[in-house]
Amino acid sequence: MKKLYKYLLNTLPRPLLIRLSYVFRVFAPLVYKGNKVDCPVCEKSFKKFLSYGSEITHRENVLCPYDLTLERHRLMWIFLKDRSNFFTAEKLDVMHIAPEQCFHGIFKKQANLNYTTGDLESPIADLHFDLHSIPLKDNTYDVIFCNHVLEHVEDDKQCMQELYRILKPGGWGIFQVPIDTTRVETYEDASIISPEEREKHYWRFDHIRLYGLDYPRKLEAAGFEVEVYDYHKDLPKEQYEKYRFHADEMLYIVKKK
Repeated sequence: MKKLYKYLLNTLPRPLLIRLSYVFRVFAPLVYKGNKVDCPVCEKSFKKFLSYGSEITHRENVLCPYDLTLERHRLMWIFLKDRSNFFTAEKLDVMHIAPEQCFHGIFKKQANLNYTTGDLESPIADLHFDLHSIPLKDNTYDVIFCNHVLEHVEDDKQCMQELYRILKPGGWGIFQVPIDTTRVETYEDASIISPEEREKHYWRFDHIRLYGLDYPRKLEAAGFEVEVYDYHKDLPKEQYEKYRFHADEMLYIVKKK
């Protein structure tokens, strides 16, 4: 069963995985009933989380069986609740690129948000477009989320500039990507084109680069101010261990003057 789970997770197209997940979440919480790990998003506890990731980055005990949050989603939720105006501002225009299922339903119901989702092909997106050329006006959104997208696009610089363009002055966003913290510079090689080689070099078959510690500078080159949020400074160790945060995971908060 575990081998089948890993195979489906890493081979099925993303739109199909999204549809299948709604069935999976019905029975998985019953199997994992317990109180050793906590998900702050769904506010449920389990004996452990599910495993997740490619052969290169496979991780045990990280995927919530109910709302399908990963470490990065739970970290983002804590930031939004404790260190932002996302839940308290009177009104926010929000664009969520490649919307995560764990957030989609919650944000849609949130009264203070004018919440729009965008993606090239996701079945839960409101708008479908190519991130290289976003068909929206300048200075449209107060908040933009774009997580684990930029490692997939052909020209990440162009996509960053497009995101900067549609963000309002004074607006902010969260732009997460996989980062190899042992690399000073982002690794990208146009000759690496096969799924097998991409997984070997970039951690997943559908990635076309692997970001290094220069990622914040790339965002700054597109015009953003960047704040790196380190949860270790705010949360007691017992809490982030319960949430199963990844030791190297940071949040990249972008702002537009």
